[in-house]
Parts: sequence; structure tokens; C-alpha cells
Amino acid sequence: MPHFSVHIREEALDGTVEPKLISALTDAVGEVYGADFRRLVGVDLIGIPQGRRGIGGVPTDQDAPLVTLSMREAAYHVPEIPDAPARLVTAITDAMADVLGEDIRRQTIVTIAGVPEGRTGVAGAIA
Repeated sequence: MPHFSVHIREEALDGTVEPKLISALTDAVGEVYGADFRRLVGVDLIGIPQGRRGIGGVPTDQDAPLVTLSMREAAYHVPEIPDAPARLVTAITDAMADVLGEDIRRQTIVTIAGVPEGRTGVAGAIA
């Protein structure tokens, strides 16, 4: 199951942007893997209070969202979807910019994490 964790400044989350981000990130995965894959996507939006992010050892007030997508490693190597990780990085960055504004694009950090088979579980069982 694809899962997003998005760390973003708390001030960016105003009650109206959350559903837009959840939908846009879900759509980004659907762009790469197809519409049927959308139903599997989970999204967590994590607000970071001002002053609790640092870059280079110094606190910063930059908006730089940190987006991590994790799912089974094998999903990144599907022959029918060449360059899946690169396509995901682009689609995710586009989704963030579409919702939060184009000025956020240069600051958006996307990490694609692969989980080896047998290392995820649902309802207490390996999935």
C-alpha cells in the first residue's frame, strides 16, 4: 500500500488545503500506476510548528515540504512503468505546487522509499 507522510509547516494547513493535498497526492500515484491504484493510497499530513525545522544546523522558517512515499520496493521496478521513481517525484512535486502554489516547487523535497517484501503488515499479519 503506498503511504505518504508529508511534513509541512503548520501554518500551511488551514482546514481547506488538507483535502486538496490528500486528493492531489493520491492522484499523483494514480497518474503513474493507473486509476485503480488510487484506492490503496494513504496520506498523513504532519504539521510542523514554526521554529521546529532546521537546515544546515540552523532553525529555518522555510516552507519546504518534506514528502516521503513508501511502498513495496517491487512497485518501483514494474517493467510496464519505466522510470517509476522519477515519474513519481515529478508527479508528487507537481501536486504539491498545484495545491500550495508554484513558489513551493523549488523547496519541495521528495523521498521515495522502497519497503522489501515481507516488511509491511496489516491487521497484525505480514501483507
